[in-house]
Amino acid sequence: MNVEREVLEIALDIARRAGELTLKWFQSPTLTVQNKRDGTPVTEADRAAEVFIRDELRRRFPRDSIVGEEFDTYVGSSDRTWYIDPIDGTKAFSHGVPLYSNLLALLDRDGCAVGVVNLPALDEVVYAARGTGCFYNDAACHVSTTTTIDGAYLSTSGLDHWSPAALTRVLDSPCKLRTWGDGYGYLLVATGRIDAMIDPLVEPYDIAPMSVILREAGGRFTDLHGVDRIDGGSGLATNGLLHDEVRALLA
Repeated sequence: MNVEREVLEIALDIARRAGELTLKWFQSPTLTVQNKRDGTPVTEADRAAEVFIRDELRRRFPRDSIVGEEFDTYVGSSDRTWYIDPIDGTKAFSHGVPLYSNLLALLDRDGCAVGVVNLPALDEVVYAARGTGCFYNDAACHVSTTTTIDGAYLSTSGLDHWSPAALTRVLDSPCKLRTWGDGYGYLLVATGRIDAMIDPLVEPYDIAPMSVILREAGGRFTDLHGVDRIDGGSGLATNGLLHDEVRALLA
């Protein structure tokens, strides 16, 4: 087993256990939701899951840096950084919708090395490490083979941040637009169930696992400018065959 595969196994275990922790609050009548300074929601489940993941990472990889959504960045001494989104889709989580996920990714000097998207309420997980392939619930998975946008399924986390012009072009195209969003949308692309996932506005921790997951599944991930990066403020995942055509619709 190579080093990245070993790290992936650890990351997968941590993400799954963090997901199990969030289920304690999922669909609970006592769940309280607060708004952060930026207006986005946060719950005690978000914070508890991130604390758990950080503690596990610090124990296993004490030299690595850690970036998370809910707490300050920890700066380590290695050239590796972990990105945590303890609950990607807090709005779904707080409304009892099971499409939220736990995201965990490791980036090194060569980009994303390990990525996990775990959906605890659905018991689905997709994960990959550089050079090892992509897996869905322990079976190898692959993106779709759709070659034309005619009838292709595109998804997004919401319509709030779409420009009217881009939304009009997509709606006028022959594709099918849905809102199976957040990390779940990227999982659907990696497993071939839809053809593209679009996020016009995201933070790095929202999309950190997607580059290695989509690449290992045979697809492609970039920002809306066509660059494989997590700090570009946007995200686009496709089966690769439709990438440029979808980008053109969004330009």
